[in-house]
Amino acid sequence: MNDLNTELGDLRLGERLRILRERAGLSQRALAKRANVTNATISLVEADKMNPSVGALRRILDGIPVSLSEFFAFEPEPEQVIFYQASDLPEIGKGKLSLKRVGNSQFGRAMTILHERYEPGADTGRVMYRHEGEEGGIVISGKIEITVGEERRILGPGDGYYFDSRKPHRFRQVGAEPCVIVSACTPPTF
Repeated sequence: MNDLNTELGDLRLGERLRILRERAGLSQRALAKRANVTNATISLVEADKMNPSVGALRRILDGIPVSLSEFFAFEPEPEQVIFYQASDLPEIGKGKLSLKRVGNSQFGRAMTILHERYEPGADTGRVMYRHEGEEGGIVISGKIEITVGEERRILGPGDGYYFDSRKPHRFRQVGAEPCVIVSACTPPTF
């Protein structure tokens, strides 16, 4: 059972864990404490950057508490909300980078829509990111330097981008004012 995600159908293990944790009213930190694992472990599992062993998953689920069979049988209803107030958008960024997602859950969705705000000096990191899918966006205000593979460009208000997300990429705010972008990616990865 090396890859638990292959047994979950459309709902990734991390997304399934996040939904069940939130329904139990637990923060990542609270679940980590109950399961006797690090907060980073819960974060990495929910982001699908770590695939836990069956034993580790059982310990984590005991902290909710949910059995393995309940975990694998769980099928949440797709979110039915159509309209969102700005205050309803969950913050999934950190530090100088604000990423506000349209929708509380990615389950049952074909894309992610984000309102991104890069404060002066914000950067997605020197190590370029890559993932399955495509992404695009339009700069609303400020300036952003975007690197995709070997190509680099500074974009300003009204400028847009669209690329294959499997290419390594990086976003870096430039200039004195914050940069705001509205973006979308498919399949949902945030």
